[in-house]
Amino acid sequence: MPEIEFRKALNLALDEEMARDPGVFVIGEEVAEYDGAYKVTKGLLAKYGPQRVVDAPISESGFCGLGVGAAMAGMRPVVEFMTFSFSLVAMDQILNNAAKIRYMSGGQVRIPLVMRGPSGVVHQLGATHSNAPESIFMHTPGLKVVACSTPENAKGLLKSAIRDDDPVIFLESELLYAMKGEVPDDPDYVVPLHKGRVIRDGADVTIVAYSKRVHQALAAADLLAQEGVKAEVIDLISLRPLDQDLILKSFRKTNRMVTVEESWSFCGVGASIVDIVQRNAFDYMDAPIERVTLEETPMPYNESLENSVQPSPEKIVKAARRVLYRE
Repeated sequence: MPEIEFRKALNLALDEEMARDPGVFVIGEEVAEYDGAYKVTKGLLAKYGPQRVVDAPISESGFCGLGVGAAMAGMRPVVEFMTFSFSLVAMDQILNNAAKIRYMSGGQVRIPLVMRGPSGVVHQLGATHSNAPESIFMHTPGLKVVACSTPENAKGLLKSAIRDDDPVIFLESELLYAMKGEVPDDPDYVVPLHKGRVIRDGADVTIVAYSKRVHQALAAADLLAQEGVKAEVIDLISLRPLDQDLILKSFRKTNRMVTVEESWSFCGVGASIVDIVQRNAFDYMDAPIERVTLEETPMPYNESLENSVQPSPEKIVKAARRVLYRE
C-alpha cells in the first residue's frame, strides 16, 4: 500500500467518488480556485470543472442549505466547512433540515449529504476558531457523526459517507493533515460508518478516544507500559452511533475505563459512553470511569494556557492511575 498524507487520502476519496458517481460535487469556501484551504480538494477543479467543484461565498448557511436542497433532488453534495466552528452559522440547515427531512417526509426524501472539515483545537486560533461541536451533532437524531484519525480510515470513511443515504458529519483535524500513513489504493475500499476498532490490546484498563486524541491515548499507553500497565486503546471512529458492542466487550475484559475527548466535559462524548457502560456492564465495574476532556473554558489564545486546558498523554496516564487505584 502506498504511504500518503492524510489530506491526500481525503483527496483520493473525493476524486474516486466523483469519478464513480456524476452526482457527487464539492462546495465550500476556497475549494476550487485555491485548491482548498488545506489542499484537500487540490486538482479537483481542473479535473471536474466549476459545476462540480464550486467556490462558495462566505455564507455557511447559504451553501449548506444549497447542499441540503441538492441532496433532496438526488445529488450527493460534499459541503466543506473551512472549520467546524463556522458550521455554527448553519445550525438551522444542519439540525432542522438535513437531520429531519427524511423523517418528516416519512422516508420519501433521502439526504445523501456529507458535511466535512477540520474540527477542534488547532494552534493559537482563539476561542471562536477552536470549537469541537461534535456533542451537538451527536445529540441530534437523523445525523451520523464520524471522526477520522489516520489516512487509512480517512479515505475509507469519506467514501462510505459519500455513498450513504443519510447526512454525515465528517470530522477531521487540521493537525493531522500532514500525517503520513499507508492507504489502500483499491477504489472500492470503504470503512463502515458505525464501527470503532481496537488499535492496541490490553487487559488492565480501556482508553477510549477519537480523532487526534487517539494518538495521545497511544502515547499514554506507552507510558503506562513502562509502569507494567497494559492499556487497551479504542479508536471510536463512529460517534453517532457509538459502537456499543466494542466498548462493552473491552470494558468487560479490563473492568476499568478512561475516556478522552476533544470537547468539554458537560454533556460530552464521554458522558454517553459512561451511561452505556453503567447500564450494561455495571457488575464488571471495578472503579469509577474517568473522563479526560477540555477544561470548562473557552479556548485561550496564549500558547501555554492553550496547552494547559487540553487533554494530554500525561493527563490520561494520571486518570488511568486513578482507576487502577495507583494515584
